[in-house]
Amino acid sequence: MAIESTGVYWRPVFNLREGVMEVLLTNARDAKGYKARKTDVIDAEWLADLLRHGLLKPSFIPPLPIRELRDLTRYRESLVREQTALANRVQKLSESAHIKLGQVASDALGVSGKLMLRALAAGETDAEQMSHLAQRTLKRKQPQLQQALEGRFTPAQRWILGQLLDQYDHVEAALQSVAERSRQEVDSSADPFVPEAVKLLDTIPGIGETVAQIIVAEIGVDMERFSTANHLASWAGMCPGNNESAGKRKSGKTTKGSRYVRAALVQAAWAARQQKGTYLAAQDKRLVRRMGKKKALVAVGHSILVIAYHVLQNRTPYQDLGGDYFERRNVDKQRKRLIRQLESLGVKVTVEEVKEAA
Repeated sequence: MAIESTGVYWRPVFNLREGVMEVLLTNARDAKGYKARKTDVIDAEWLADLLRHGLLKPSFIPPLPIRELRDLTRYRESLVREQTALANRVQKLSESAHIKLGQVASDALGVSGKLMLRALAAGETDAEQMSHLAQRTLKRKQPQLQQALEGRFTPAQRWILGQLLDQYDHVEAALQSVAERSRQEVDSSADPFVPEAVKLLDTIPGIGETVAQIIVAEIGVDMERFSTANHLASWAGMCPGNNESAGKRKSGKTTKGSRYVRAALVQAAWAARQQKGTYLAAQDKRLVRRMGKKKALVAVGHSILVIAYHVLQNRTPYQDLGGDYFERRNVDKQRKRLIRQLESLGVKVTVEEVKEAA
């Protein structure tokens, strides 16, 4: 008997010697049967045949302490999506009442934005009075805020706005709670390497505590489960696909992997892009010119995952190669490129090697 569940097959394996039943979890993609004929009976026979010949590959299942942390990180991810949806609804409701707060404040649901939105929900109509609720640097934009807050809310819209703000605050409190619970889960993990692993991953540019927890929760800390860093990247769906026939490559689209790992790595790549003077920032700058920003982010995310693999495998902090790594690696190419640029400006260049000081 075989049970199909969300892209994987649960196949019971009977061990007659010990009298116990083991469960083998395998990906449905690796156990495809006949395309033209498909029934549950045929699928079960095909799986039994593959199992008999040892052709079913078991899928990665992390140990229980890692799975418990995974439950927390995935719950946090669902809260973030819910909070984003609420923020979008608040923005849409405000726009329908001609309130343009988001065009003046970079964060319409920050401290200042919430005070003004709460005042609107409470029935305040004086835009000048509400503009004085601005905090810190936003005080300098009081004239623009006064214009942005000159709208008209109906009583029903004010009530809905208040409800949305209450829900937003509730989700925000839940996020703080799950973040604290995740830290406790990491610190009290049955695997003593888990707390150290989070700290080691935090040394990689772009990775903070939250992303480090997600990586540990999704791939674990035992890198022996993945033979190489490339196998890990393939499992996570962070490498180009390989669809080739008759010498013709049809598609290089990335494979479907763990969407949680992928989202965390792209987020880390975006943060690493902002940290100038690092290897990852230099790699992004080098790639974005020929493949665009989005593809470059995925490529940098792939590099971060490879780095994370070696950091966890060797259990050592990340040592950055520096922002000038590519220039130092290709000194001759860099020299020729600069000479060509000078010659294109009508300058004759004579190159002479300078001996290093003893």
